[in-house]
Amino acid sequence: MAKNIVVYHQPGCAPCHREMEFLKQQNIPFVAKDVSADEKAAEELMNLGSMSTPTTVIDGKLVVGFSPQKLLDMIKGS
Repeated sequence: MAKNIVVYHQPGCAPCHREMEFLKQQNIPFVAKDVSADEKAAEELMNLGSMSTPTTVIDGKLVVGFSPQKLLDMIKGS
């Protein structure tokens, strides 16, 4: 299982909230970073080469957008 999961999100982003709820339902721990309220998080997101939310970093690998199966595959190491 992946150990380091960060979800970059913002208010009003329905896919962001669906993704975080999905991860909670799967009992997968993650760190949520609100790019609208946290300037450092917004800078981190830009440095990753993404301007979209949700952007999820799983052990250093990016997933842009909410894709449940892709998230599970990456978390389980498939």
